[in-house]
Amino acid sequence: MTSRAPEETFANAVLAADSLPDFRAVVLQPVAPAYRPYAVTAAVLGWLVPLGAVLIAWAAAAAGLVPAALGALAPVGFGALLVIAMINAVFAAVDARRRAWALREHDLIYRSGVLWRRSVIVPFARIQHVETVSGPLERRFGLTRLKCFTAGGSGGDLTVAGLDLETARRVRQFLLERIRDGEDDGAAVSGPHEAPNGADD
Repeated sequence: MTSRAPEETFANAVLAADSLPDFRAVVLQPVAPAYRPYAVTAAVLGWLVPLGAVLIAWAAAAAGLVPAALGALAPVGFGALLVIAMINAVFAAVDARRRAWALREHDLIYRSGVLWRRSVIVPFARIQHVETVSGPLERRFGLTRLKCFTAGGSGGDLTVAGLDLETARRVRQFLLERIRDGEDDGAAVSGPHEAPNGADD
């Protein structure tokens, strides 16, 4: 008579919230120093068009091409827009200073925000694709963004802004290798499969 192995019992113990590890204890590294002047420059450039439009209206009113009332309002509008642009520049500088990130063994952390702080933690197992993106102004400052596309859809994607080119390249390569290793592990578990229509896998 053969003895049966004891069946494993399902356990789902309650964990105390105060005993859980705090991700905020992780020492995050700030983004590249060049991100701060880039953010301020981008914030200011975004207001050049409306400021220019007000100046054009002001000049047109002085030349009699538009009603004088519009010309009288132009200085007020220009001053208000200039104040808003300066506030945005300060806000961008503070935001750039508070952005930070960390690469751990199993996930990527990115913190951003000034009034509303946001900390995103993406496990490597959810990342399906990684790419680097940089606009003309970012390239001028030697910066790039690292975009991680996850299995959860656009709501779970993560963009790490403020990395220098070399750091972004190394992190991207590391993540791609982790993704590839995860795919290899999955293939080993599921076993070999045959490509459709006789194509090479």
